[in-house]
Amino acid sequence: MKNNARKSDLSHRYHTRVIANIIYSTLVACLIDVFLVTNLTMLAEYAQRSEHSSALLNMVGQSDVVVVLVYVLIGILAFAVTFLLLQEKSAAYIGRISDAVERISEGDLNTQVEVVGDDEFSSMASNLNKMVEDIRRLMDKERESERTKNELITNVAHDLRTPLTSIIGYLELLSGPVVLPPEMQKKYIDIAYSKAKRLEKLIEDLFGFTKMNYGKLAMHVSKVDIVKLLGQLLEESYPNFANKGLSYELQSNVPAKIITADGNLLARLFDNLIGNAIKYGAEGKRILVKVMADTDTVQVSVTNYGYVIPAEELPLIFDKFYRVEQSRSTHTGGTGLGLAIVKNIVDMHGGTITVKSDLNGTVFTVTLQVDFDVDKEHFGEL
Repeated sequence: MKNNARKSDLSHRYHTRVIANIIYSTLVACLIDVFLVTNLTMLAEYAQRSEHSSALLNMVGQSDVVVVLVYVLIGILAFAVTFLLLQEKSAAYIGRISDAVERISEGDLNTQVEVVGDDEFSSMASNLNKMVEDIRRLMDKERESERTKNELITNVAHDLRTPLTSIIGYLELLSGPVVLPPEMQKKYIDIAYSKAKRLEKLIEDLFGFTKMNYGKLAMHVSKVDIVKLLGQLLEESYPNFANKGLSYELQSNVPAKIITADGNLLARLFDNLIGNAIKYGAEGKRILVKVMADTDTVQVSVTNYGYVIPAEELPLIFDKFYRVEQSRSTHTGGTGLGLAIVKNIVDMHGGTITVKSDLNGTVFTVTLQVDFDVDKEHFGEL
C-alpha cells in the first residue's frame, strides 16, 4: 500500500511538471504572438506609408490571412522550442538514470546516480542508489556467511579431531594385548573421560552456535533468582576449580535477586564466563564473582587474576572463532564460540557486556534488566 502510494505520488508529480511546462511554453508562445501582432502591424502600417516599403511588408499589411498564419507558425515554433528546452534537463537526467540501470544490470554495483533537486527524478535516483546499496550489503552478508561456514567447518574439524584422537589412542592401549597395571588403567580411563567431556563441551558449543546462527532460538522467560543461580553454577564447577588449584568467591550486595529472564540461557551464559575464567585464570589462584543489584538492573562481574588480554585484542574478544592465544593448545583450545554465544545471550536479554583486562585482573561485566520485556519476541542470531 505504501509503495503504491509512493508510485502514485511520483506519477502525479511528473504529470504536474509536464503540464506546468506546457502552460509555461504556451505563455511564452502567446507573449511572442502578442509582441509580433503589436510590432509587425505597426511595422506594416509604417512600411505602407514609407517610400522604402517592400513587397513583403505590403503583402503582410494587406492580408489578414497571411498575418494570422505567420503568427500561428511562429507561436508553434516558440512553443516547441520552449517546451523542448524545459524538458531537455529532465530527459538528460532520465538518460543518466537509464545508463546507471543498464550498468547495474550488467553487475556493476559501484554505480551511483547523482541526486539533483527534489523531484520525481531525484526520488528515482535516490531509490536506485538505495537499491544498489541494499544489494551490495546482501551480497557482502552472503559472502561473510559463506566465509563463516567454511571457517566453522575448518575449526570444528580441528577441534573435534584432537580430543577424539586422544580418546581412541588411550582406548586402544586399554584394549590391546598388553595387560596394564590397574593404576595405569585408571589413569588412562580418567584421561579418556576428561577428553570425552571436552569433546562434549565442544559439541554443545557447536550445537548452540548453529541454533542461534542458522535458526531461531526462542526464549522461555520466567522468574530467576540470579544470586542462587550463580551459587549453583560455582558449586557445580568445583571439580574444575580443584583441578586448577583455584578458589572462588561469590559476593553480592543482596541475599537474593529475582529477575525476569530465560534461566537456561542465563545458566549457559555464566557457565561460559566461569569456565573461561577457570581456563585463563589458573595463574591467579582465585576467581571472584560479584553481584551488584538495584531496583532496575543487576550487574554481574566475573574476575580472574591470570592471563592479561592485550588491549588491542579486547575489541575482538566477542567475535566468532576468535581466541586470544595464537596456538590451539590442548589446555586452552576450543571452538572460539563461547564468548560469542555469551554476547548473543546478553543481547537477547536486552543487556550489555563489557570486558576490562589489566594487571588488576580480567573482568567481564554483564548488566541485565530486572524486569525483562516478556511481551516481545526475542530470538538469537549470532
